[in-house]
This record gives sequence, structure tokens and C-alpha cells, in this order.
Amino acid sequence: MRVCITDLFLMETLRSRLRFGPTEEQVKLRKRKSLLTSSEHDGPLISGAHVLVFSVFFRLINCVLVQSSFVPDEYWQSLEVSHWMVFKYPLITHTETLLGFTYPLIFAILYWTLHFLNLDSVFVLIWLPRVFQSLLAAFADAKLFLLIRTLEGQDVAKWTFFCHMCSWFTWFCCTRTLTNSTETSISTLALYYFPLPGSKTHCSKKYIALVALAVVVRPTALIVWFPLIICHFWQENNKLRLVINCCIPIGTLAVVASTLIDCTFYGKWTLVQLNFLKLNVFHGVAGFYGSHPWHWYLTQGFIVVIGSHLLFFLHGCSLGFKRYRMLLAVVIWTIVVYSLLPHKEFRFIYPVLPFSMIFCGLSVAHLKTWRRATVAFLVVTNVLPALYTGLVHQRGALDAMNHLQTLCDVSSGSARPQPDVLFLMPCHSTPYYSHVHCPLKMRFLECPPDLGQEHYADEAESFYIKPLLWLTNSFTNTSSLPTHLVLFNVLEKDILPFLQGNNFVRTAEIFHTHFPEGRVGRSIFIYERH
Repeated sequence: MRVCITDLFLMETLRSRLRFGPTEEQVKLRKRKSLLTSSEHDGPLISGAHVLVFSVFFRLINCVLVQSSFVPDEYWQSLEVSHWMVFKYPLITHTETLLGFTYPLIFAILYWTLHFLNLDSVFVLIWLPRVFQSLLAAFADAKLFLLIRTLEGQDVAKWTFFCHMCSWFTWFCCTRTLTNSTETSISTLALYYFPLPGSKTHCSKKYIALVALAVVVRPTALIVWFPLIICHFWQENNKLRLVINCCIPIGTLAVVASTLIDCTFYGKWTLVQLNFLKLNVFHGVAGFYGSHPWHWYLTQGFIVVIGSHLLFFLHGCSLGFKRYRMLLAVVIWTIVVYSLLPHKEFRFIYPVLPFSMIFCGLSVAHLKTWRRATVAFLVVTNVLPALYTGLVHQRGALDAMNHLQTLCDVSSGSARPQPDVLFLMPCHSTPYYSHVHCPLKMRFLECPPDLGQEHYADEAESFYIKPLLWLTNSFTNTSSLPTHLVLFNVLEKDILPFLQGNNFVRTAEIFHTHFPEGRVGRSIFIYERH
């Protein structure tokens, strides 16, 4: 016992003189990051289940509060094709099936199920696909939060999630039946499994499978993922195993499955991805729908899409450049590639918006002094445009179809003449049979792209050159006249003699937009022949 006490005394004396290790006064308990609590600034750990429940609730509200139309593809490359696949009575052309049948098949399965259960009311057919998109978007929202929490901790994850959820453009797009919306949600899920530096959730097979699915849904998803896949391949130690075990089998399965689906509904062998590339790149079909200058995404497109988050995005880029330069490169690469194409739309760069929100989250987390002002600024500047574009702007196209749907009762009756509706509008201005769900006789002005066919004719363009002459030549006797006409108010003055001469009376005026442009007017008029 005496030897032990002496030894301990000598060790303590030597340690104090040589400063070997901390003394008793210097010893402090080191704070450990628990699985139940994050850092002292993060607060209690938020469970993934709670985030998912909140996201689902939020996106369902989002879905209900978006009651406007955005672009024709929202219906004509999804719901209209799905409706034809199940119920067969709308006419579908190659233009509507340019992206194939794989994406519409998702909603066709819903339609088949509803039809089998005798629940295929027009209300359910319209809203159930939107609910599906909302749930997919909510799942992607939760995965984005969990990814950033593993990379940066809960504080940055919380503010990234906040920035993402209050983005007006995400609110405007994510619940729509657009291939771009599905592509964005799937790409966000794929990012969760991508081997980012410091990620603990990476899984090559899962992310490559999700990327393959995104490319099948919309081939342009490859633009976003090309630099990430190349970077992964470059950094992968066992490149041969990555290619043989992941890329080849998953890619082959995706191409074979989508090709079989498309061939079944086309009735012939076809490779949609190759057709998409050939038509849009080599034939320049996209330019048929309008073109913009090369700098449009830099001077307008990206600025509008990211909105009031722009300053925080730029600040976040300066903070996270070294750590997330790969994601920043993807954003820049995508904008540059799309800038080289003549036809440009806001929705084309939507898939990189969640990537951009990571930098916004870094910025807001760093701005501790100005955080309240930042939150108030982002909420106000995003809630107002989100509600306006969702509830007011371009809502007339859907309201007009709701009005026309009431004609189905007459069609299934009755002693009255069977309704015959003609849309005198730019082609695909409204949804079609997916929003009336009855064999109502309807026709719109067609505008197929010029693929070099003989005797090519753009019916819509021919009409708008001389609308009164077109109507006079098209309807030489009263028996061929439609019972209803649907048109924008800007056209009314040009065809007024035809309307008055054939006893057409305006029965509805439906607000559409505060910003009429060209052939698209402020209101939609519905005329009925008496």
C-alpha cells in the first residue's frame, strides 16, 4: 500500500512539472453527440417519421391550393394519354405520346383500379393523380432533410428544408402531373443515395436505379445526372464492379421494360428515348413551340425559378463551394446545356432547384443575427406568388372544363341535340377528356410539329391567319356547326360576324389571367348555338 501511494505521488508530481496531460482543475467532460440529441444549437433530434408526416400534410395542402394550369404537357403527356389507355375514347396522336407510355402508365394503373372499383368519377380521376404526385414530392422532401442532416447536422438540414418547402416554384410545380415534377422528385431521392463526400446513406444500386427511372420518365434527366455519374465513376475504386453489377443490369432492365411498354401501346417496335433525341435535337421539333436567346436562363429563367432565394443561394455558394462544388457544377452544367437549346422553359431547370436549396440552407444557417428577418423575407416573398400562381393565374382552362363537364348530362340524356364542342384556341390550351370523362364530342385546332411530311398543315396557324374566313369555309351549312364554341376573349372581335350570323350566344365568361399575351386572353368565353 505504501509503495502504491508513493508511486501515485511521484506520477502526479512529474505530470504537474512536465505538463503531461490535464490536471484535476483542467479536466472537463467532453460533450458527445448522442443519437438522441444533436449539437447544442440543433436542439432535440427531429425524427425522419415526423418530417415525413409534416411533408405529407404540407404537400396535400399544396395540392389543394394549386387550382391553375401551367403548360399543356401537364395533361397532354400524362393524364390524357392515361385516360386513352384505359377508356379509349379520346383521340391520341404521336405528339401526345412523344415521351412514351411509361409515365402515363402510372396514372393508367390508378384509372384501371378506380374503374374496377366503380369509383371513376371525374373528380377522383382529376385529383387522385395529383395526390400521388404530392405524396411522391413529400417523400422526396423528407429524404432531402435526412440527407443534409447526415452531411451537415440538424441545424443546416432544418434551414435547407425550410428554404425548400417555402420555394414558390416548388409549390407551383411539385404536385402537378408533369414529367418534370416526377423527374425532380426522383432525382432528389436519387441524390439521397448518391455517394456524396461524407454521406452515410449512399447506395450505388439504389441511386442508379432511381436515375434510370428518371431517364425513362423524361430522357432529359440524363443532363442533370451525367456529371454526377462521371464523377462517381472517376472516384470509384472498383470501376469494373460498378459497371458490371450496377450500370449494365439496371440500365438494360430500364430500357427493355420501357421499350416493351411503349411497343405494346404503339403497336410496333419503337425506342422512345431515341425518338426523343432525334426529334428534339436533330429535327429541332422543340423550336416549333418557341425559341429564346441563349442567355435566357441566366437573365430570366433561373432568377424566376429560384426567386427571392437567389441572394442566399449566392451566399451559400461562397460558404459551401469546396464541400459541395460537385452539386454547384451540376447546377451550372444543367443551365449551360439547356441554354444551348433554342426552346426554353422555366420547368426544364426545375430538377436542379432542390440542389440549389442546399446552398440556401447553408446561408440561412450561417446568418444567425439576421435569421428572423431572413425567415420573414422568404416567407412573404414566396407565399404571395405561390398563392397567386396557384389560385388565380391561368385558372380559366380548368374552370372552363368544369363548365363543359356539365354537358355530359345532356349527352347521356336526352331530347336536346347532342353537344358538339369546338375549341377555337391555341392547341392544347385546356385539358381534354381526362377532365370531362364522358364520350362528349369535342374537337380542337391541331398543331402537329413539322416532321418533313408531305402536305404538312398546322391547322391552328391556318385558323389564326384569317379566323373568319377559316370558319366560313369550314362550316358551309348549319348542320355541320358545333353546338358550343370555346375561345379566348381576344378572338371574339375577329369572328363576331360568324357568331351573330349563326345565332351563337355567349353563355359563360370565365376569368383566366391578369396578364394576357398574344392569342391568350384575359377571359375564356363559351358560346352556345340557339
